[in-house]
Amino acid sequence: MSNYRISKVLSELNIGLDTAVDYLKSKGHEVEKNRNAKVDQAQYDLLLESFASDKTSKDEAETLIQQKRDEKEAIQAERIEAEKAKPEVIRASAKLEGPKIAGKIDLSLKPKAAPVKAAAPAPAPVKTQVIKEEAKPVVKAQEAAKPEVLTAAEPTPVKEEAAISPEAPAASVEPINSEASEPAKVDGNHATQYQKLDGPKLTGQTIDLTQFAKKPKPPGEAGKRKRIKTEGLQKPAAGGGRTTTGAASVGGPRRDNNRPGLGSRRVAPAGPPKEVSKEDIARKIKETLEKLGGGRKSKGSKMRRDKRAERTERREMEELERIEGEKILKLTEFVTLLEVANMMGVAPTEVISTCMSLGIMASMNQRLDKETLTIVADEFGYEVEFVDKEMQEVFNEEDITENLVFRSPIVTVMGHVDHGKTSLLDFIRKDNVIAGEAGGITQHIGAYSVELATGQRIAFLDTPGHEAFTAMRARGAQVTDIVIIVISADDSVMPQTKEAISHAQAAGVPMIIAINKIDRPDANPERIKEQLSQMNILVEDWGGKIQSQEISAKSGLNVDKLLEKVLLESEMLDLKADPGRKAKGTVIEATLDKGRGYVTTLLNQSGTLRIGDYILVGPHSGKVRAMMDERGNKLKEVGPSMPVSILGLDGAPQAGDNYVVMEDEREAKNIATRRQQLSREQSVRSQKNLTLEEIGRRLAVGDFQELNIVLKGDVDGSIEALADSLQRLSTEEIQVNIIHKAVGGITDSDVLLASASKAVIVGFQVRPAASARKLAEKEDIEIRLYSIIYDAINDIKDAMSGMLSPDLKEEITCTLEIRETFKISKVGTIAGCMVTDGTITRSTRVRIIREGVVVYTGELGSLKRFKDDVKEVKKGMDCGLNIKNFNDIKVGDIIEGFKEVEVQREL
Repeated sequence: MSNYRISKVLSELNIGLDTAVDYLKSKGHEVEKNRNAKVDQAQYDLLLESFASDKTSKDEAETLIQQKRDEKEAIQAERIEAEKAKPEVIRASAKLEGPKIAGKIDLSLKPKAAPVKAAAPAPAPVKTQVIKEEAKPVVKAQEAAKPEVLTAAEPTPVKEEAAISPEAPAASVEPINSEASEPAKVDGNHATQYQKLDGPKLTGQTIDLTQFAKKPKPPGEAGKRKRIKTEGLQKPAAGGGRTTTGAASVGGPRRDNNRPGLGSRRVAPAGPPKEVSKEDIARKIKETLEKLGGGRKSKGSKMRRDKRAERTERREMEELERIEGEKILKLTEFVTLLEVANMMGVAPTEVISTCMSLGIMASMNQRLDKETLTIVADEFGYEVEFVDKEMQEVFNEEDITENLVFRSPIVTVMGHVDHGKTSLLDFIRKDNVIAGEAGGITQHIGAYSVELATGQRIAFLDTPGHEAFTAMRARGAQVTDIVIIVISADDSVMPQTKEAISHAQAAGVPMIIAINKIDRPDANPERIKEQLSQMNILVEDWGGKIQSQEISAKSGLNVDKLLEKVLLESEMLDLKADPGRKAKGTVIEATLDKGRGYVTTLLNQSGTLRIGDYILVGPHSGKVRAMMDERGNKLKEVGPSMPVSILGLDGAPQAGDNYVVMEDEREAKNIATRRQQLSREQSVRSQKNLTLEEIGRRLAVGDFQELNIVLKGDVDGSIEALADSLQRLSTEEIQVNIIHKAVGGITDSDVLLASASKAVIVGFQVRPAASARKLAEKEDIEIRLYSIIYDAINDIKDAMSGMLSPDLKEEITCTLEIRETFKISKVGTIAGCMVTDGTITRSTRVRIIREGVVVYTGELGSLKRFKDDVKEVKKGMDCGLNIKNFNDIKVGDIIEGFKEVEVQREL
């Protein structure tokens, strides 16, 4: 039966975590309220059956979005095709032809100054004068005299050819339609010919008036201007339709016929005016510009227009890709929480709270695995792309089922500081590790292999209990099979104990509660069990499922029973591994030894590791040159569930990195180089640049300062814990920056880096080289060395307190009562006083209090006793004084002396 992760089911069905868990609970299925939990096929079918509508809605929404995107692309494609087709239509419509010769005008028949003679009886020819420079055809009078019938359905242009020359008066126009001609009237030297109109002729045809009805405007055309109507048609008679020639009558309106430069032809309008759209206007403008510029300019303009559209579209696509790319985080596996927060642009505290809401206990410098990174990024609306995914696929070697054998359990001992974890391991190993630890507390993660009296082996991991070592405890819980929680019977369930329990629950490993120090007189194991029950952790004595054992690590009481329960738990887990495959496991610690180089402590989880193997660990690689156990004994090969220290790597890997054995040294080096490059790129992307908001915040704070620290340590785990603790000391006024942290001693390059960045060098259980010490003295760089993590944190806190601007605190020094006043010219008012408390000096600042209200604050002008100036007057003695720039002194006033003292602020 297949299992499904709840986070994927929620995303598929488009529902929330609470909704799914509550629904399954109502159906009788208990599911852990955690996105990382899994549901079986039956529970998945229940959710699918109930919330299929939500999934359908989500699919429909995605389909609709895709349809809209396709429609938009289709519209853009049609628009581009239309743009390509338009210029061809425009070139086809442009007809630039020369003048068409229809005949010749005989100029010899018409003298220049001859008057116009009277016309002969109809029909008489009408001569035509041409105003335009172009050649016009000669129109015969017979053709002009023919009646032209104009219907509304088929408008015909009027053949009125009698034009008016600029020299001729308007009265010389001859009417066209006439049957009986009137005698010509001679006005001076000019004669007028006209024919009398004898009324309309009925043809029997009618005009359809519905086509002249005003069409309603569409909603979008309401704001357009109105076209001017042409008065070319006469209204039809009441008795029926009539034919018109389309020409205006003699007395009718006539527009612009006398303007020079216009042709002699007038065209009658065809029906009602036509509404002109914006597209028609734009098309006409384009046609006009094409005619003015010619075809060559049109082609160039089209190419430039297409290029501009292409550039605009390309810019829009690049902007869309940039916006989408900002929501994709390119990460490598096991990046720190602080780096992820900087890349997403959110505060690390928000990411930590999100991890805690998901049931994951994490600190700023703790590194997250792929699954956790994906879930956390999804909570903030980001997608995660793992850039080393193709390299990880090389290492997915499957175990052969036939070769699987039983392996030893890996047990991690966790708990609060000074509750007896290392003492328990010392008794089991018959060793004394505490004597070698500074301050009597564990500051490293230790790995030990213990062989019991029965011949069985158990691998133990000892984690620090101090609050700074959160990441170490999380790392121990991730690589272990069983967790032993050590709690002191004379104490209580402390914060680090709760954190260790949370780490074990998040890793999904079984726990065994070891209640230590039961041989003390004030031991109360039942109180410990009661406090655990308040955390929903019930031991077997209280009816729960978690095993517990009361022990004394110092005397060894019941330690053998505890180990029996560990072996019982491991048998239930059925732990197996394939010793014949290539070795793989996890890095526990890494350190730099001056004589041997980089020493790396590994926990081999599967396969067999041998001397001479090519090993790849994170961005580092190398050949295994030597292997030792925790006591320094040399080994030739190491099987599953065995801790070992190796030599041969070219660098110090980070604790928690996974290692694999490679067949080819060249392939291992290539992958390591590629990972180093990716790590550098990621560090550049995760750097938090100074923004305008940050500058504004610093200006608002006023006295903002930074404390830069170069951190060097003996092992990677301690450096990580110390860096995390120091960064948490940052306040709004002082920010702690860890500009560099690494494993190994303090070198010249560290001093030069501190000098360039004005930083302090902090060394944790390391010493500077002789040349580095001399260079630090020359560059005036401070080097602080520590062996206990408490001392390092407290000293940095004190240094930050000294960087804070001090507070000014007012301190009352004396009190005087005015008994008498004296007014002296050129001096002012003198007060005769009695010192009732303290001592007043010449430099004391004073304030005048009258009836409980401060009336003035200032300085003394003079202080005398009898006739002599004095420096101070003590309690119980009288004196005379005056106050600078203040003479309103009255008997009974109280003078209060005070001084301002700077008080050092604390974080």
